[in-house]
Amino acid sequence: MAHPDDVDFAAAGTVATWTDAGIEVTYLLITDGDAGGFDDDLPREEMAPLRRAEQLAAAKCVGVTDVRFLGYPDGRVEATLDLRRDIARVVRQVRPDRVIVPSPERNYRRMAPSHPDHRAVGSAALDAIYPDARNPYAFPELRAEGLEAWTAREVWISGGGLAEDHLVDVTDVFDRKLAALRSHVSQVAGNDDLEGMLRGFLSANATRGGLPSGRLAEVFTIIPAE
Repeated sequence: MAHPDDVDFAAAGTVATWTDAGIEVTYLLITDGDAGGFDDDLPREEMAPLRRAEQLAAAKCVGVTDVRFLGYPDGRVEATLDLRRDIARVVRQVRPDRVIVPSPERNYRRMAPSHPDHRAVGSAALDAIYPDARNPYAFPELRAEGLEAWTAREVWISGGGLAEDHLVDVTDVFDRKLAALRSHVSQVAGNDDLEGMLRGFLSANATRGGLPSGRLAEVFTIIPAE
C-alpha cells in the first residue's frame, strides 16, 4: 500500500480473518506518510516516525508483526522502474501466495481511493508481480542478492471502482479493524464518527453483495496471477 493506514481502511478486517486462520501476513508501505496529518504544531520531520509507529500499532491489532517501509516521499510516488524493482525485491523475499494492492484505476464515484500515490503504487505493484518478480532475468541485481524468481498465485485489488466482486464478511472482526484505524491518531483524531463512517461503507458493501442485513464486508477484485 502507499501510506500508513491505507491497508487498514481497505483490508484490516480481511487481514484479521487471515491471521486468525494461521496465515502469515506482511505489510509493505511504500511511503512513511510524511505529508499526512493535520497538526501544524508538529514538526514535519516528526511525522514520518510517528506514522510508522502508528502503523506498527495498527498491525498488531490484526495479528501482523512483519511491517516494512520503503521510505518513498509521500505525495510524489511514481510508477518507476526503481519502485517496481523495490516491490519485486520484497515479493521475492516474502514469496507470497496472495498480494493485496491498490487499484491503478481512477475511481470516479469517490475521490479518496484515487490518490495519485495509490494509483502509482497499484500500477507498479502489478508490474512487479507480473512480470518482474517471476522473471529470473528481470532486475538481475535481485538475483545477485540471492533472491530467486517467485510467482504469486493471485492479486486482490482494492478501491478502484472496478468490478469489486469478492466480499469478505468482516462483521465478527470489525472491532479489530476499528482499533487498527484508531491507532492512526494523527490521521483520524478529528473524525468524530469514525465507527459510523466505517459501518456505513462496510454495510453498503455487504448489501450490494447480497449479505444479510447487519453484516459488514470489505470488497476486492481478484485476478489470477499465475
